[in-house]
Amino acid sequence: MHLSEQDRRDLRAQWAFDTRPILGRFHLWLDDVDIAWTRGVPAHDVPGTKAAFLTGRIERLFAVTGAVTALGTQLYGQFGEGRGRDKTGLNQVKKNADAISAYAMSEGLWYLSRQLPENHAIMVCLGEGLMPKAGETPEMGANPQLGFGRVYARPDVARWLDERVTRLLNDPAYGWNEFYADLATAHVTVWGTAIDTLENTSRFALGHETGPMTVLHVFDQPLNIVKPYEGYMGTLFLPQQVLEAAVAQSILITFRTPRRQVLEAIELAYPGIRREHVHVWTLGGKSRAARIGSLWQAWRDLGAHVVEDGWTLPTGLRAFTDSGTYAPTYAVGTWRDEDGATHLLIVDGYAASAEAVQAASLAPMLGLRAFLNAFTSKFDLPYDQEMHVMHLDADGDAFAARLAPLVGRTPDAETVAHYRRMIHEAADAGLPLDVPALRADDFFPQKKWDVLAVSSYMRDDPYTGAPGVEEVGPDTYRVTVRLASMPSDKRVTLTLRLMKPRDDARLVFIPLLHRFLAGTDHTTRAVKISDSGRIRNELQTLCADALEFLPGSRIRVHLDRIPPEVVSTADRAKLHEVLRWYKTRHPIWFSWMDLVDEPHA
Repeated sequence: MHLSEQDRRDLRAQWAFDTRPILGRFHLWLDDVDIAWTRGVPAHDVPGTKAAFLTGRIERLFAVTGAVTALGTQLYGQFGEGRGRDKTGLNQVKKNADAISAYAMSEGLWYLSRQLPENHAIMVCLGEGLMPKAGETPEMGANPQLGFGRVYARPDVARWLDERVTRLLNDPAYGWNEFYADLATAHVTVWGTAIDTLENTSRFALGHETGPMTVLHVFDQPLNIVKPYEGYMGTLFLPQQVLEAAVAQSILITFRTPRRQVLEAIELAYPGIRREHVHVWTLGGKSRAARIGSLWQAWRDLGAHVVEDGWTLPTGLRAFTDSGTYAPTYAVGTWRDEDGATHLLIVDGYAASAEAVQAASLAPMLGLRAFLNAFTSKFDLPYDQEMHVMHLDADGDAFAARLAPLVGRTPDAETVAHYRRMIHEAADAGLPLDVPALRADDFFPQKKWDVLAVSSYMRDDPYTGAPGVEEVGPDTYRVTVRLASMPSDKRVTLTLRLMKPRDDARLVFIPLLHRFLAGTDHTTRAVKISDSGRIRNELQTLCADALEFLPGSRIRVHLDRIPPEVVSTADRAKLHEVLRWYKTRHPIWFSWMDLVDEPHA
């Protein structure tokens, strides 16, 4: 849509005014804004135009939060510095990048929350980075992240909500129903979020030119999750047209549907489509072969094409299958090649829980249907057996007997206990395991929900063609953010200028505790009351497993719970020294923190 020069000036002025809290926090100047609508184009692209359930100002604040996360991570997250390092070195680069992205996102949400209506709050319900992915060791999964229970709101609302979250974590008699009833009684509106501050972290650390991005989904209600949880889900994404064709022929489509019947529905929806033109995007690699190798073979036996690394997408960029299950959702659909033949791309396989829910909530905006199935976090079973395990009665007398045919043997006590624990963890967190086929609706108390999907890109995205962070002048960068909602979809390009030289601006994006661990002397730095909030926030991002949440919004810090592979023994001792110094010197400001004795070496 063409804008007059006056309209462009108005657009820049409105964005700069509305987002000044975040721009000011990160010492950024907004040079320009460009908006390209791909769906739901308004009659006039005026500054007040918005999407989803948010006000225009709040939506713009979310957009800038995504942009500064992508920009800060790209500039200061050690992009590509993991290349050539051993596993330990690569893991450290990944953790540093995750720390930068989580810190930038958290700071953006904190400043955004000061603009919320007085009875509103943002709460993180699902996050990435809690557990190892396929092929990773346990310490590789303990990445800095924004996880369950993080609250962003005005102070009074934040304190009130934090108390309820602490009860959810600690009081067995206080569950989802009690929590949701308290929200209704107090007339507090909670916007739930699912966040991955740096998707494709390994690709970022290794310096790949495509893939790294930040993803934030904000919903008009909290997800009915009541504990920190990260697991896996089987995922199948198809165009709505395929489902309609299946329904017309009485074919039931779920994740459990045999792929022969899924292909039959595809051929009904797109008469004449050649089977080799059905492209199935799915995760690849040896570490996934045990779980979904039979799925790859099922599609190949039917004549479909299983997308491989380097396959050229309609955007002209090359696909990758080592990670990144969210972004391919944008590519699901049909296109015609130069000969006029119809091609279709679908997504199949599995994803981590946060990515699965994010993609499932994105699907309706894109005219897709998402089919989910709870998976365990153990990669021993093929998908067509795996998809039944999480729905067994873990406490029933027949659990071991029903598990046996799925694992292919009589399970020993350790195996039974391991699978029982995974089922309990999911059920205790609130996952709806009583239904065999999951939908996005199952994660929301009201079933009818709204969402704004915010994606911003450190590097180019092959599935949408969105560019990554681009340097366009001295200390000036162009950052792309995609904002998708039920009524509309648009790509916002923000030109942001650092107000300090790049090296000086580094401190704006580096967490305070990381600066101390890197050598900054905490005893000579001027202390502000805001340090209390910053350190509380950073501890929740850096080492959530070390924190015990107590009544009265207090936190007990158990640094000895952090494995040395996650935080080295020397860094752990330094962290203890820093926290003890703050606690001793400023006992009132740090009254929220209970620090246990120094961890053993």
